[in-house]
Amino acid sequence: MDIQLNQVNMTEKKAMEAKTNANFLEDFNPQKKPKRNKYAFACALLASMTSILLGYDIGVMSGAALYIKTDLKITDVQIEILLGIINVYSLIGSSLAGITSDWIGRRYTIVLAGVIFFAGAILMGFSPNYSFLMFGRFVAGIGIGYALMIAPVYTAEVSPASSRGFLTSFPEVFINGGILLGYISNYAFSKLSLKLGWRLMLGIGVVPSIFLTLGVLAMPESPRWLVMRGRLSDAIKVLNKTSNSKEEAQLRLAEIKEAVGIPESCNDDVVQVPKQNRGDGVWKDLFLHPTPVIRHIVISALGIHFFQQASGIDAVVLYSPRIFEKAGIVNDNYKLLATVAVGFIKTGFILVATFMVDRVGRRPLLLSSAGGMVLSLLILATSLTIIDHSDQKLMWAIGLSIATVLSYVAAFSIGLGPITWVYSSEIFPLRLRAQGCAMGVVLNRVTSGLISMTFLSLSKGITIGGAFFLFGGIASAGWLFFYFMLPETQGKTLEEMEGSFGNSKVNSGTTNSNSNNGHVQLGTNVQT
Repeated sequence: MDIQLNQVNMTEKKAMEAKTNANFLEDFNPQKKPKRNKYAFACALLASMTSILLGYDIGVMSGAALYIKTDLKITDVQIEILLGIINVYSLIGSSLAGITSDWIGRRYTIVLAGVIFFAGAILMGFSPNYSFLMFGRFVAGIGIGYALMIAPVYTAEVSPASSRGFLTSFPEVFINGGILLGYISNYAFSKLSLKLGWRLMLGIGVVPSIFLTLGVLAMPESPRWLVMRGRLSDAIKVLNKTSNSKEEAQLRLAEIKEAVGIPESCNDDVVQVPKQNRGDGVWKDLFLHPTPVIRHIVISALGIHFFQQASGIDAVVLYSPRIFEKAGIVNDNYKLLATVAVGFIKTGFILVATFMVDRVGRRPLLLSSAGGMVLSLLILATSLTIIDHSDQKLMWAIGLSIATVLSYVAAFSIGLGPITWVYSSEIFPLRLRAQGCAMGVVLNRVTSGLISMTFLSLSKGITIGGAFFLFGGIASAGWLFFYFMLPETQGKTLEEMEGSFGNSKVNSGTTNSNSNNGHVQLGTNVQT
């Protein structure tokens, strides 16, 4: 009997050793890529395409402004206002989008954005004078504000945690795609007559808005919005389609129910949701009496939006023909071709960032991006200053200026561009998410508007080189803010996110083995 027992024990011991060795060897095997959910991918793609509207407007206005100024006989100050005012107008849409999306849902808010921009593009295309053109930009700006706020929110709420960074970077991809289309439109219609060319450049923006409005109708509603409305059966149907497994769908549903205040045991098709979870007291929780966690989240969201725009990206994108002119390129065709090159670089590098954000993490890309922007801005400022003070045409300085404009937009697109929208859309708790994201977009657009509407005057006041030295200093401050204030969020579910906030001392070398899907977490060891 003892011999048989010893044999059994030996067999069990060998089995345990074999299992341990297998696990040990498995640790050294290449990690499997997270499975992409095709349905969630399609939903995120459709929602994010709304961002084309903003990108197209930015891109097309950079070239159209050359012809609008000549045709309507307006000043540089009027051009500054014309280009930048749409960011101020978009505040109306962004401010209303949070309330609208909680009222009619995320999906119909995206439809509304497309319809409003369609009307704005029509008005701009038929503008007989400066005043009418400004009114068209007012209408288009409201649509852009709606689109900017709602696309990242919907995408974050429909995406599984394993690919949320990849999917929520789509809005920035399509902003860049829209900018490129705008640049190409500039070059294509620049050969037409003065009065017709710029009007076609602006009016052709109705085409993407039509396709977007129709396409979005095929999307499901956000599962988190459905739970907020007590529609549990509809929510689980969407979660089953947008999750990688039935178990993940049930886990996501349980987390959302807990965040909304619905008991876990409640599984009715339609339930009554506590009134306090439908948006009451949101602004009080965000600003008047925030917890340390919420305060850190608000500062992080506002900070990343501010530095994204204050570091001068819209000045480069909107005024790239002027920058290339200052660098020594005189011919309009060459200016527009160089601008098209900016569009291709931006779009190409944003695609690279999209595939890296869930593999590398937010912080490494963000810090690398900000560092590259600082270096590019300082070199660009130096080369433009040398050109400005030289009586001769310095080809090396012209080449360096063009190269650093391209390296600047590449550095922006690899990190700060997409991660701003990814990060700010995923860090807010469910009840505060719509208004929190709207608040970030408002600051983003205000900052962009200030930069856009003052760049030409700033360049005249402190020289164009001085303006870029200023942007370089702001980008340097941004790098420090990102390093000390923004924890890593990679791999966390939206409901787990609060655990990373509450302390500004971000540890950039901590591994979180529970929720990182096998990735090293940079900055998740934050006490709450």
